[in-house]
Amino acid sequence: VVENEIQARIDNIFSNLERLEILSSKEPPNKRQNAKLRVDQLKYDVQHLQTALRNFQHRRYIREQQERQREELLARTFTTNDSDTTIPIDETLQFNESLQNAHRGMDDLIGSGTNILQGLRDQRVTLKGTHKKILDVANMLGLSNTVMRLIEKRAFQDKYFMIGGMILTCIIMFLVVQYLT
Repeated sequence: VVENEIQARIDNIFSNLERLEILSSKEPPNKRQNAKLRVDQLKYDVQHLQTALRNFQHRRYIREQQERQREELLARTFTTNDSDTTIPIDETLQFNESLQNAHRGMDDLIGSGTNILQGLRDQRVTLKGTHKKILDVANMLGLSNTVMRLIEKRAFQDKYFMIGGMILTCIIMFLVVQYLT
């Protein structure tokens, strides 16, 4: 009941954020960017709350499932020389469990990667707006072209560092998958 109420409130927050986004586009031009930035940050925070709720629900479901299996096992009556008391443990069962664990791990990695990618997209939008504001302020203050070229060169280099990091992360994920299977 509490989880449903929390989910309803998160949905309500999302609908309020959509209205805020519409209202922020009606702000005066000098306040519009700041309003959009705040709405985007709120959206990002609410997405993190929703992810935390899903993680909590998943952990609760696993805990309930384990409790139910434990109760079933404890409620089961065993008799001597009963053919149902044999527990088949063989390599195929263990291999299947390993594959399921690897599958769950990959799903978790993909989910984390999706959240990270969305966060990077949100940060890119924020940084683009910040970059534009910095350029406007720099033009108003009359900074030299040399300083501006150095800033742009640094941004260009940072892009290559980011791409290199993404490639390194993909290689590490590939090696983890190769190692686990």
